[in-house]
Amino acid sequence: MSFVKTITTVLLLVAATLLMPGDARATATHGGLANLEAVLPVMSCADLTTVELSGVTVTSAVVTGANAPAPYCAVTGTIAPADTFVMRLPTRGWTQRYLQTGCGGLCGSATINYTQAAGCRPVADGTIASATTDMGHQGKNDGSWAAGNPQALIDFAYRGVHVTAQVAKQLIQRFYRRSPAYSYFDGCSDGGREALMEAQRYPDDFDGIAAGAPASNIVVQNTFHHAWNVLANQDANGQYILLADKLPLIHAAVVRACDRLDGVADGILDDPRDCRFDPGTLVCPDTATCLTRAQAAVVRKLHDGATDAHGRRLEQEISHEWGSELDWTLFVPSKQGDVTFSENIALSFLRYLAYRNVADPDYRLTDLKFTLASFRETVRTSDYLSATDPDLSRFRRGGGKLVLWHGWSDQHISPQATLNYYDAMRRTMGGRTVDTFARLYLFPGMAHCGGGLGPNTFDVLTPVMAWVETGTRPGSIVATSATTSRAVAPFAERGAPTVGYDWAGTALYTHGYQKTCRVVNGKLVCS
Repeated sequence: MSFVKTITTVLLLVAATLLMPGDARATATHGGLANLEAVLPVMSCADLTTVELSGVTVTSAVVTGANAPAPYCAVTGTIAPADTFVMRLPTRGWTQRYLQTGCGGLCGSATINYTQAAGCRPVADGTIASATTDMGHQGKNDGSWAAGNPQALIDFAYRGVHVTAQVAKQLIQRFYRRSPAYSYFDGCSDGGREALMEAQRYPDDFDGIAAGAPASNIVVQNTFHHAWNVLANQDANGQYILLADKLPLIHAAVVRACDRLDGVADGILDDPRDCRFDPGTLVCPDTATCLTRAQAAVVRKLHDGATDAHGRRLEQEISHEWGSELDWTLFVPSKQGDVTFSENIALSFLRYLAYRNVADPDYRLTDLKFTLASFRETVRTSDYLSATDPDLSRFRRGGGKLVLWHGWSDQHISPQATLNYYDAMRRTMGGRTVDTFARLYLFPGMAHCGGGLGPNTFDVLTPVMAWVETGTRPGSIVATSATTSRAVAPFAERGAPTVGYDWAGTALYTHGYQKTCRVVNGKLVCS
């Protein structure tokens, strides 16, 4: 190399170092990520078990490489009183990023899950440090863990994810003698709720957050929403009116009526809100090829969502979008006597989590009253679990970036709940302000966190990282399936919202409703 070329190369490297945050060595790499220096550990993996942190016990630390792109130190530990955490710390070169992943359902297990991040380079090449937690309880996902265990409720609500972030960063600093240059959170379903809870309550924990199909309004979702899925489909004798064998018939009719509204006949509705399908068109005397009037009425109720006897909405206007009918097996059984997911999740929540300091293992779905008074009592006593505060000003001021995403055909958590939250953010903070730090993506035909008829595999984590690290604003995200792909642009409302959000839970989507809880004399006290 000539003397001139050598000097030029050195100057370019120095300039790049000055331009990038932390220890970056170039303006950006492929995908818009900062080119961060790889760092090696300064201690052995096994020695992490000797690290002393207040309230923390590292129970095991071993090097493994099984089913991973690169070797890593697998760490397991506990955070007092009962949060289990697991970590993966690269042993051949850590690129200074920390990723914490969420868990779904009512949690109870700690397994790192790279939700919709398979194409993310630091994940794919094994150079990212990762962690997750079981959120303060182990085992059963039926809610019974919450009975007489108020601290576990606090950990599940919000504390478990936060203390895991704190401890994981301390262990990373000990292992590499360097703190993360950037920290991220990625989760779907309850993991999406955990993601939003972090942005709302602990805005300094993470620089970038990807929140997928968030169970943000977990109280309404796991009570009135899922109980309605079951009860709206039962007659006076508790027998199911609509069974799953009718779902293909209903779906085919929806596709015939609405598929071409987006200009492409592909069996997928780009925006189901444009569809004005009437289940009554399927009523005819031939019950083998049509619906009865009672079955058509059930279809309408399942689409529209829970109401009281006067038609007042107890959840957002659309509970299940048209086009998602094939996945309604989540709550429409194959035969009489079957117990559906909706019944299980509603009972788990109503028996042990919905009413503060009350455990009632004998509670039945029919005990839930679909009235405004019942609604208010339910959300009042358990709203500390919800993550619907729309004011993310502290997160934005700290430079945080948020990507929300949801499948239009989600059969478990209505995309309207996420749209409601996004709408509340824009009304609270202003649309232009929200656009500086948040994006929403809605994936046509995609079911809950994956699956469905539409393209359902994509990388949402890289756009978050690129926005944080190099200021690269997210554009379209390409989603693929075995047979097709499509570029999904950031959501932009077309004029006035097609669906309004005037319902019994409107006040939940305001700033200041969240409570902080503590244990007093064995009881949960929130204020």
